Amino acid sequence: MKSDRTILEKKIESKMIAAGVTPPTIKAFLGALHRVIAGERGMVPEKELESISALPRLEDISEASTLSGDLLKQLVVVKLNGGLGTGMGLDSAKSLLQVKDGLSFLDFIARQILHLRAATGSQEPAFYLMNSFSTQAETLSYLQKYPRLSGGAPIDFLQNKVPKIDATTFEPVASPEQPDLEWCPPGHGDIFASLASSGLLDHLLARGIQYMFVSNSDNLGATVDMKLLRYFAREGFAFLMEVAERTAADKKGGHLARRQSSGRLLLRETAQCPEDDETHFQNIDRHRFFNTNNLWVRLDKLRAELDQHDSALPLPLITNSKTIDPRNPDSTKVLQLESAMGAAIECFDHSAAVVVPRTRFAPVKTTSDLLVLRSDACRVTDDHRLVLVEERGGQPPLVDLDSKYYKLLQEFEDYFRDAIPSLVQCDSLKIVGPVKFDKGVVCEGNVVFVNAGKEAKTVSTGHYRNQTIEL
Repeated sequence: MKSDRTILEKKIESKMIAAGVTPPTIKAFLGALHRVIAGERGMVPEKELESISALPRLEDISEASTLSGDLLKQLVVVKLNGGLGTGMGLDSAKSLLQVKDGLSFLDFIARQILHLRAATGSQEPAFYLMNSFSTQAETLSYLQKYPRLSGGAPIDFLQNKVPKIDATTFEPVASPEQPDLEWCPPGHGDIFASLASSGLLDHLLARGIQYMFVSNSDNLGATVDMKLLRYFAREGFAFLMEVAERTAADKKGGHLARRQSSGRLLLRETAQCPEDDETHFQNIDRHRFFNTNNLWVRLDKLRAELDQHDSALPLPLITNSKTIDPRNPDSTKVLQLESAMGAAIECFDHSAAVVVPRTRFAPVKTTSDLLVLRSDACRVTDDHRLVLVEERGGQPPLVDLDSKYYKLLQEFEDYFRDAIPSLVQCDSLKIVGPVKFDKGVVCEGNVVFVNAGKEAKTVSTGHYRNQTIEL
């Protein structure tokens, strides 16, 4: 058996080396595979956890919010930019999607960084994208419109890829006609190994950069907050996770907890919850906080942990059961072995979490999310942030677009090409069926528009308040 496993490992290792995968990622992947072959699936039972009832809150932190050039010079901002907008019918980098006023996610991010650099009068804070092979070329090409952003130096590093594994034999699967299907991303937990293997981590430390703020590129709520940066620096944390209060809409997402045996904070994702514990997992009164994926990391502490573990943090295993072709449920069943970067909270001695307003977690996962950002419920600030208007009181309108007609971006654009209704005073907007809008439509309270037919109908100019309109 040992000989068979050695042969299997050599086969996988050779495949990964040939594809240019870095040694730390290979080591981490083989370690995860050992655990899977031994029967482990990365499950975290409820009996091993303690729930967390209270945490420090951003609004209670007394640190100043004014810009500090000294601290910004010690900061690097990293955006996870490996995703494609496939969920909305795109085949390009999601961060290139136009969000508001003709500006994309990348436009907002670039302008925010340049605004912060004006406070330091230098190329700090440092800025990098973690790209994938799918997003690198087009995003770097797009950012050439901001030459001051790079200053002529590289501004990205690549996320690795790992092989999909046959769910029965644990062999790396083959797809000669579509070789891209043989690979999958290792999850954003790969950021730590990629930072090290690319040489970027040591480069940043040599520049005197101590702090890293990392977040998703499709979350424009994740901006550099000086209160948080000062708090992180003053407390000397190695790792700080921004969390938000869970609501009923978040009950199926991962949550923060504490491991009884070690007393350390941990992140438990849906794929790590045993079926028998699902009721506890979804209990938002028991498990109150979810990870926004906005993280602050001390780079010298990260370097020390990587050195201790041969450049690969021992992140908890996430095993996802899929098919080799996600569009074909009858194709070969595979396992995708992944890790989450938020799970690194358990790897450090001095880690912590802080509760932030929901406004710092505003990802665009659907066209419903996009409609809110494009509407008058949001505005652009002088420092290039996209925020809710003051009248919203920090709460976005709840938008529910009929997925039959609005799921794909092209269809969404067609229906809202002429006008977007006013949502400043709208609590919820639901649209059923194909509906377009005249200019000057104002929605207040809870409004529903229903078109039972297949041909698009148009909502006329006017005020609509707490009513259901059948067109």
